[in-house]
Amino acid sequence: MGYIEEGNTEVVAKMIAEATSADLFMIEPVEDYPQGYDECCDVALEEQNSGARPEVKGVPDGWDAYDTVYLGYPIWWGDMPQCLYTFVEQLEWAGKDVHPFNTHAGSGAANAPATLRGLCAGATVGEALAISGTTAQSSRDEARAQVEAWLA
Repeated sequence: MGYIEEGNTEVVAKMIAEATSADLFMIEPVEDYPQGYDECCDVALEEQNSGARPEVKGVPDGWDAYDTVYLGYPIWWGDMPQCLYTFVEQLEWAGKDVHPFNTHAGSGAANAPATLRGLCAGATVGEALAISGTTAQSSRDEARAQVEAWLA
């Protein structure tokens, strides 16, 4: 597996932001994940198995003012990355409309939407958009069509 310049989820997030005029905020762990695919998978699985909550670099400024949140993440080992749990668990979600989207290598949305419904207390969590990483990277027109259909 090779290195990609722009992550699959970031590609989709930019499409959503362009279509909705939404602000972009990247959820980043304090300690970067390895760039190599196999190494990243190993760390992700280790975190998942231990229930880790890796520290994240911050939250969006003015969080309370947002009513609608497009929440994006990859699916790793059939679940959201553990740093996403850290991010979600530290914020107040009551009254927000949350629209989850993810990229994956075959897991679809996995169980992430149901998990988010449990974690985002008081929020309305909508139907998830799941786009394969290959589509995000290599078939941008197809990915954009999926984004537009989901937003409609």
